[in-house]
Amino acid sequence: MTNNSILPISLMNYTIYSADLSDLKFDKKTLINTINQYSFCIAQQDAAFKKALQGSDVLLPDGMAIVAAAKLLTKNKIKKIAGADLHDFLLNKLNETGGSCFYLGASESTLAKITTKIHKEFPKVKVQSYSPPFKAFFTESDNQSMIAAVNAVTPEVLFIGMTAPKQEKWAFQHKDLLQTQTICSIGAVFDFYAGTVKRPSPLWVSLGLEWFIRLLKEPKRMWKRYLYYGPFFIRYIIWEKFRLMFNQDK
Repeated sequence: MTNNSILPISLMNYTIYSADLSDLKFDKKTLINTINQYSFCIAQQDAAFKKALQGSDVLLPDGMAIVAAAKLLTKNKIKKIAGADLHDFLLNKLNETGGSCFYLGASESTLAKITTKIHKEFPKVKVQSYSPPFKAFFTESDNQSMIAAVNAVTPEVLFIGMTAPKQEKWAFQHKDLLQTQTICSIGAVFDFYAGTVKRPSPLWVSLGLEWFIRLLKEPKRMWKRYLYYGPFFIRYIIWEKFRLMFNQDK
């Protein structure tokens, strides 16, 4: 579902945000997630993840493959909006108003670097954080501790960085219990902003080749995401294109 897009597009059973970040409205609690070719493929195999993405109030097209699929299948021209773009946009917005944010995820050392950087770059933003246990599955006690940490400060924006699909499923499951206006699952942005992982330069991002540079830098971690799931996504898009053409001919 979505309550926040201007002219959202329907793409392969997902409602994709198609406007600029400046058009977002924050007049009620909003769950923001992103989708790329990798998360799309994983969601095909993980029903809970798919439900979480489909349950987003705003689902951003975070990948050139999604942008290309939208153009091919719907003839809509949209632009990629990465989690890093959302993060920067919201920090600027909070800095203008003296707002507050909370970082949930990552290690204590990474969170400390994030806090230090925000104090320097966005001095009017009030920031708090919590490092959850590093494990595949959280216990109910873990969940309650995370919720309590967030609700103790009632931030305007909650950034969650626990990697996909865990972060999206957790946010969707606990959305109504979290006392915050905006919830954003942004994963790797925690490391990008902290500087523990370097994001490709703006030049590569503007050329739509961010994925290629990340593959070159981290081949062991990224090869499956791009070289295995990439062809999987392309096959799905081709199949969907033929399906749409066949239905039009009926």
